[in-house]
Amino acid sequence: MVKTLITVAPTGAEADKAAAPSLPVTTNELVTTAKECEAAGAAVIHVHIRDEQARPTLDRARLTDTVAALRDATDLIVQLSTGGAVTDSFEARLGVLDAAPDACSLTCGTVNFGDDVFANPWGFIKDLYQLTQERRVVPEFELFDLGHVATLHRLLAEFGPPAGGHVHCDLVMGVPGGMPGDLPTLTAAVAALPAGATWSATGIGRTTLPVMLGALAAGGHLRVGMEDTLSYSRGRPVARNAELVERAAQLATIAQRPPMASGEARVFLGGINQPPRPPACDASRR
Repeated sequence: MVKTLITVAPTGAEADKAAAPSLPVTTNELVTTAKECEAAGAAVIHVHIRDEQARPTLDRARLTDTVAALRDATDLIVQLSTGGAVTDSFEARLGVLDAAPDACSLTCGTVNFGDDVFANPWGFIKDLYQLTQERRVVPEFELFDLGHVATLHRLLAEFGPPAGGHVHCDLVMGVPGGMPGDLPTLTAAVAALPAGATWSATGIGRTTLPVMLGALAAGGHLRVGMEDTLSYSRGRPVARNAELVERAAQLATIAQRPPMASGEARVFLGGINQPPRPPACDASRR
């Protein structure tokens, strides 16, 4: 049985806390969310962080503290976003790896992102990829359009396999300006992937359910979370990230491909080691 890898993306860089009060933006909120989502079936957490005013940030100290807090509280694979916000510099995005995550996102091309432009020129892509190889951080290749798949092939041809040796991609579908979230596009994107690659699919907004069902039918894996949708159903906001994970886990189980545990996911993604947890505090020494 091929189990289903479920990634949760709980925050993102776009949604406003005022408009989505359940969006986790503090470290404590993120840790609570991570624990709930792990219990619901997630194995990977894709992390964006916010500052004290709930604005997107790539502050390295805050990133490092967030990675440590998530590792202390859960066994989830901690995958940091190197996309950040569309206004973040390439230098700041490369600096994300200083926080020593288990994994990171690596977007394989520039894409119109609604009214903005999410810039990922070839020079940045190859610098980030080589840095992941040097730091032994496992990249997840984010593919927003079919042209990004061609860039992935070029990257692998010029610089070899990623850390861990396994290529895993995420098809990001339904972004205004990127590839649509429909079955013909999903089929075309999967057919174009490198031989042996595995993949997850993310449906943005109203494409969430069609993409999720299509991915399960086609043997793919799932990413869900409030970064990608703030609506559970028509007229019903998401109450918490865990309910999106719960729905994905239920559908995966119905498809006879139940969720992977985090230990299984670490092997699946190329042998990501489980970082040692600190010893429990001895109350007698306080």
